[in-house]
Amino acid sequence: MSELFKPVSLNGVTLRNRVVIPPMCQYSASEGLPNDWHLVHYGSMAAGGAGAVIIEATAITPEGRISPYDLGLWNDTQADRFARIFSFIESQGAVPAVQIAHAGRKACTDKPWLGGKPLKDWTNLFAPSAIPFDENSQTPSALTVSHIHELTEKFAESAMRAVRAGAQIVELHAAHGYLLSEFISPISNKREDEYGGSLENRARFLIETVKSVQSAIGTSVPISVRISATDWLPDGQQPEDSVKLVNMLKPLGVALIDVSTAGVAIAKIPAGPGFQVPFAEKIKKETGMTTSAVGLITEPQHAENIIAEGKADIVMIGRGHLQNHQWAIHAAKALGAEAPIPPQYLRSYR
Repeated sequence: MSELFKPVSLNGVTLRNRVVIPPMCQYSASEGLPNDWHLVHYGSMAAGGAGAVIIEATAITPEGRISPYDLGLWNDTQADRFARIFSFIESQGAVPAVQIAHAGRKACTDKPWLGGKPLKDWTNLFAPSAIPFDENSQTPSALTVSHIHELTEKFAESAMRAVRAGAQIVELHAAHGYLLSEFISPISNKREDEYGGSLENRARFLIETVKSVQSAIGTSVPISVRISATDWLPDGQQPEDSVKLVNMLKPLGVALIDVSTAGVAIAKIPAGPGFQVPFAEKIKKETGMTTSAVGLITEPQHAENIIAEGKADIVMIGRGHLQNHQWAIHAAKALGAEAPIPPQYLRSYR
């Protein structure tokens, strides 16, 4: 039997297989509201056989959006729109999930297909320290401690809205140089208070946010945390630091560590098929945590091998699903597993 297509449980929530749609921004919302594009986009991948679908980075505040076209969960009207999408994902046998986020100093950029440059339309950009992402970016304001506490509560409020709307897994975006990971990385965090300096201090915002979210949604809803295991820079976050970070998260009941890399600063990255898998493997083996691997994994046998060889527990397939929303069905057939084919599509596979 295919290891990739065996079920996996996260704190009591069972995924029918280990193929998961990672968060991938669509830059297609207005005022943070999901629309028909999101329903069709995510719904078709759920019908395509994935074990879970994680909706893209969804902002906890208006100024926390990566772009003005991102989704949001800072009000109940937005949550009501999410409910239909979550319901449809679940009806297709996949687990509905959402990633909640704050973009920090990397907020307010244009759509990638329009260049993705900073728009400079917003003046209320915040970060751990008043350091811009690059020479083309605005200089953010350093967050006060009271504002940090406010944002911790905003994460919890957004998580509650997500769960009430039907999300069964909530992921915190602590990767790719957005706000939570800006605190973790010594490149972007130069604070001298209790939120800066040592790794324990730099991780404090994330730890407090996890606790606040869990208090808000309860222990029966799995929490995933996406991290950048390395900044790919000598003065940045290192894999050994990330092992220590995950060991801090472990006693809090976090169900999944979604292992990615980079994003806090420009770096030379040796990208290639599975280039981030060794980091997921290292964290899994050195912490005992359930991990997911992501990064240019496109072939079914490659994904199968990652699970079979114990390198990760879940494989995130992003680009593969953008190209083919039925990637999971085709992978199951290629690996000799029972394919999760919707009955409406069965005739096309006979």
